[in-house]
Amino acid sequence: MKPLLFLLLFFTLSLQAQFQVNGVVKDIETKKALPFATVTTETGTATITDVDGKFLLLSTTPPETLTITYVGYTAQTLSLYEQRNFFTIWLSPKTDALSEVIISNENPALGIITKVIQNKNANNPQKKLKTFEYKTYNKLLVSANPDSISGKIDTVFVNKLTKDKIVKIDSSDYKFKKIIDKQHLFLTEKVSQFQFEKPILKETILGTKMAGFKEPIYELLGFGLQSASVYDDKYELFETKYKSPIADNALKEYRYKILDTTAISNREVIVIYFKNKISRKGLEGLLYVDSQNFAIAKAVMRIRGVLNITGIHEFNYLAEENLWFPMHKNFKIVKGKSKEPTAILNGRIEFAAENDENDSKKNASDFTYLTSEMEVYDLKINNDLKIRKSSIAIDVKPNANNKDEAFWRENRKDSLNLRSRRTYVVLDSVVTKENIEKKIKFGRKIINGYAPFGPFDFDLRYLLSYNNYEGFRFGIGGVTNEQFSKRFRLEGYTAYGLKDDDIKYHLGGAIRVGNFSNSWIGGTFTDDVREIASTNFAIDKRVFKLYDPRPINLSTFYNHQTWRAFVETKIIPKTESIWQIIHSDITPLFNYTFVYEDKLYREFAMTSAMVSIQWNPFSNYMQTPNGKIEFEKRYPKFTFQFTKSLSNLFNNDFEFGKIDFRIDYEKKYLNGQKSAVLLQAGYVFGDLPLTHLYNTSPNNLTKDNLLQRITIAGKNSFETMYFNEFFSSEFVMLQFKHGFKRVELFKKVKPSLVLVTRMAWGDLKNPEHHIGIEYKTLNEGFFESGIELNQIYKGFGLTGFYRYGPNQLPRLEDNIAIKLSFVLDLGF
Repeated sequence: MKPLLFLLLFFTLSLQAQFQVNGVVKDIETKKALPFATVTTETGTATITDVDGKFLLLSTTPPETLTITYVGYTAQTLSLYEQRNFFTIWLSPKTDALSEVIISNENPALGIITKVIQNKNANNPQKKLKTFEYKTYNKLLVSANPDSISGKIDTVFVNKLTKDKIVKIDSSDYKFKKIIDKQHLFLTEKVSQFQFEKPILKETILGTKMAGFKEPIYELLGFGLQSASVYDDKYELFETKYKSPIADNALKEYRYKILDTTAISNREVIVIYFKNKISRKGLEGLLYVDSQNFAIAKAVMRIRGVLNITGIHEFNYLAEENLWFPMHKNFKIVKGKSKEPTAILNGRIEFAAENDENDSKKNASDFTYLTSEMEVYDLKINNDLKIRKSSIAIDVKPNANNKDEAFWRENRKDSLNLRSRRTYVVLDSVVTKENIEKKIKFGRKIINGYAPFGPFDFDLRYLLSYNNYEGFRFGIGGVTNEQFSKRFRLEGYTAYGLKDDDIKYHLGGAIRVGNFSNSWIGGTFTDDVREIASTNFAIDKRVFKLYDPRPINLSTFYNHQTWRAFVETKIIPKTESIWQIIHSDITPLFNYTFVYEDKLYREFAMTSAMVSIQWNPFSNYMQTPNGKIEFEKRYPKFTFQFTKSLSNLFNNDFEFGKIDFRIDYEKKYLNGQKSAVLLQAGYVFGDLPLTHLYNTSPNNLTKDNLLQRITIAGKNSFETMYFNEFFSSEFVMLQFKHGFKRVELFKKVKPSLVLVTRMAWGDLKNPEHHIGIEYKTLNEGFFESGIELNQIYKGFGLTGFYRYGPNQLPRLEDNIAIKLSFVLDLGF
């Protein structure tokens, strides 16, 4: 059983004297756990129990007693003379607790929360202040507490007479304990400057240090663990948004209870427990409310499920501004209850599945945790500042990963202990020895479909493919990489089809003209074939597949010889765009004639200008020394493309324009489920040949027998729509998908169930202009729904779809499509 997988971040070695007490607090009568009870040692070290009533208390000196308090219960003091790994503590309800409740029918906590909501803008620093800036020191580590892990080594008891083995104790925990005793599993630090100019908050990373890596993994630096503010209507915890307990209409969704009163910064605060009463997976926690201005002085936000996640915000009171300002944040993830392994950080960390055994038989995996601490310092309020490059959420300084020890000594709020220092030493040596950084770069290239070889990245897409026109297509090609030049790039490929016995090729080059905007100017020439009436967005990023299933079934293509001059840039905030001029000589490779202004065209020339833009307004971008990256991908995403013919340039034959639009939306859940919505539309004005209209991506063979139509399913294609069945000059298409987490039916049989519904409407202007091919239009709409059972066995799956609605066919069998699917998991 693997306790942790962390993007090739592995075991390393530090021992620091630390004492730990674990336990659970329960009601002696109901036997139920008591969440958020206060646990204090005789020296004043304190903690609170989690949503399951459990606590973990760390101390630099061995505690002698614990005092446990909870509103409505009699406090209890426990002697720690008896050393145990785990304590179960029982509290008795006070005898007068019932009478206290009966005195009033009103819940006083509701009145306090109402005033908190009413005063949010007055107490929210990002609403009350015009500007502020501060520095932060952040430390994130993955570790486990060695005192929690059994230290027994392998032991085998043998009966002297029968020689039978009686017991064998696994030594994996022992080995893990020896490692974790001396070091953490992973450690990274960063020093940042935050600047706020209403309403923009920007982070500039001044220094960063990641154990084992000369250059950090930038995506980890920007990972969203918890919300910057507790006052927003949506509170974010580990990239999942929940309704805040102080949202405008939170009283409808949460229940509240006053637990205690205490003091923070010499001001009285009321401790209020909250819990979502609608969703078991909602937020639960504590709010410490200033009794005078009803501001939040401290907040504890928790969710529990497959992972138990806690976010804590602590504030300091600024008397001159009458404002509580956030000065400390803490985030922690521990394993929850799940029968399946749970991966986070895009698979970089994996928590093992839960055993069917009781809590007393936990293994090392159960004690592994991720924690992040952030301290604020050098705070300046309402100062004169102007944020530059405000569209960049995080700006990494070019020398951020090369800071010396003097920088870290100056900015660390706590010096590193021996265990942390050894983590850097061991991980640095292991990464260097195993050449991990080079392997990660290689893995990233492979994921994107390139095999790097010196200054050239070979494009794996060109090696082998198949379609019904070319047959098997063999090729080779690629693009130069940064080893060749960071300013210039060359690209090209050549391919040969066995069936059409023809060579295709592509050549191109570009020069970088802007580093911040990653702007390139270039040109290409292509002589190749393309599917007729296919919709292509020029800005789309290349998607690598070892196989591309849909073209296997294609047989209708056109040849194009295309010259292209282009500019690609990210200069417009939160966009990527391509601006290009294209001239193509087109030859349909099927029986087709286009009628335009009383002329017949079997071949034609087209010259056009195009702009293709993808806009990601909800994503966040990071500027790194290597360029701009979309480190926090948020949905929806919008893609727009406009094409217009250029009348008197390079023998252009037709006057036309074309508008294409797409919206993508995805939502992933911690339990492994995923929902997706795709909306796409296109409109042609003027006259265009069939080769450049819309076919709405069909994927069904024109065969009489259902079994003869079994092929490979596409990703977003209509599985029951036959090739060349429908053509449109204007259309709209809508797709809904919902995928459930994989379920193990039998050994090695673990399918992923996906429900799919697709629909499309369209029309074709001037159908009499298209001669030689029979087709229909989508005036009345096209509808299909189906089920995908993906990854049933070793990546292979089965899908089934049914066609219904106005375009349903008379014979039942013709409305059914059964396809194979294949999902390749490279393990990255």
